[in-house]
Amino acid sequence: MALRILSRKNLTPTISGAIGSGHFRGFRTFSLPDLPYDYGALEPVIHAEIMQLHHQKHHQAYITNYNKALEQLHEAINKGDTSTVVKLQSAIKFNGGGHVNHSIFWKNLAPIHEGGGEPPKGSLGWAIDTQFGSLEALIQRVNAEGAALQGSGWVWLALDKELKKLSVETTANQDPLVTKGSALVPLLGIDVWEHAYYLQYKNVRPDYLKNIWKVINWKYADETFAKEAPLVESR
Repeated sequence: MALRILSRKNLTPTISGAIGSGHFRGFRTFSLPDLPYDYGALEPVIHAEIMQLHHQKHHQAYITNYNKALEQLHEAINKGDTSTVVKLQSAIKFNGGGHVNHSIFWKNLAPIHEGGGEPPKGSLGWAIDTQFGSLEALIQRVNAEGAALQGSGWVWLALDKELKKLSVETTANQDPLVTKGSALVPLLGIDVWEHAYYLQYKNVRPDYLKNIWKVINWKYADETFAKEAPLVESR
């Protein structure tokens, strides 16, 4: 039986006092976004237990630590403590990146009965065929890049708005795609941290990458591409 979302939370930041104290008015905090499907909706590709742990534990931990780092940053700025401001940047990048990346990842997935795995259409499908030769060739490229990524990280299909072309990129740890270039727009991101697949696929990351395409939500990628690059042509 599919596990269901137990609470409804808002993706947008909320305005509150500093977390747990209320001392800083106007401080912005972030909350866990809902999944647009039940935890078990992506089975058998991704088991419900993985989705629940990934969403409620891992994503929530990034948000909790991001809010904490932002609170500390707020305090340090108010005190003029430049050393602490600089020291907090790595925690903000890691945990904020984890929140950004996972918020995209959930949208990149969809149950098979709701269109998961259906190939891209329209301008994105044309751009993929033109630049990579076929969707199958793109999938092989993404899978190869994701499997070869050492340690933890992400593999992305991106739109390079500056070069007006598609790009396959990888980022380490929880680095968001923007760290590879400000012109890169994420169309599709696949989490290749072990917590995304280990309970089901053990240490065989290539099997996870092979199967996840059955629940990829190309509709979201189509819409993002059309919005960000209505006039882009592949080169």
